[in-house]
Amino acid sequence: MSLDDDERKLARLQWQCRRGMRELDVLLRDYLDECYPELDDKKRGEFERLLTSADQELLEWLMGRAEPMDGELQGVVKQIRSHAQR
Repeated sequence: MSLDDDERKLARLQWQCRRGMRELDVLLRDYLDECYPELDDKKRGEFERLLTSADQELLEWLMGRAEPMDGELQGVVKQIRSHAQR
């Protein structure tokens, strides 16, 4: 992937992290900025798939009030929660 492609993808992900709920915006954007660059392709794909979830589901999951049924998404949610507690 070229630098231009990487920049476009990052810009798209930054836009997808803007959810209209401050809590989600902060959690997702911080994780994207601070953790995403270090993830392998599999983990990046899981994060990108998480971003396709509905806002209310994301809020419930990231606030610890519910868990995703999908095991891979559970892992991403736990990573985001853990990162937020630092």
